[in-house]
Amino acid sequence: MRLWSIHPKYLDAKGLVALWREGLLAQNVLLGKTKGYKNHPQLIRFKITDNPSAAIAYYLKTVTEEADRRNYHFNKTKIIDLVFKDKIPVTNGQVQYEFKHLLHKLKNRDPNLYEKFKNTTEIELHPLFDSVAGDVEDWEII
Repeated sequence: MRLWSIHPKYLDAKGLVALWREGLLAQNVLLGKTKGYKNHPQLIRFKITDNPSAAIAYYLKTVTEEADRRNYHFNKTKIIDLVFKDKIPVTNGQVQYEFKHLLHKLKNRDPNLYEKFKNTTEIELHPLFDSVAGDVEDWEII
């Protein structure tokens, strides 16, 4: 499961679809609707919020906005109807790690996107997150 901290605009088609599916799985886990993945490290930052279910709903809504921009058709009715107005902190080290990880994937899967983003210095975050100073997050599996 990979729930990117970076904005979904950087993802190729395969990555965006995978994010949608993994986000829906995360939503089911956070709602207690599945037995697996309960302790997945990617969920820690959602679990520490006051409302993990609303946080993942906000996360997924942004994914569907990117899908809409690309004329993909993700079923928005699968997202629970909750509002989350806070931000989740993410370290700038985590953001850098994720972006490098994505560039490595894009180099093979979508060379055109790789060329477009390889020199990016200002990485836009998913709007749920707010950048703070620090290294790669402790929950990241390297």
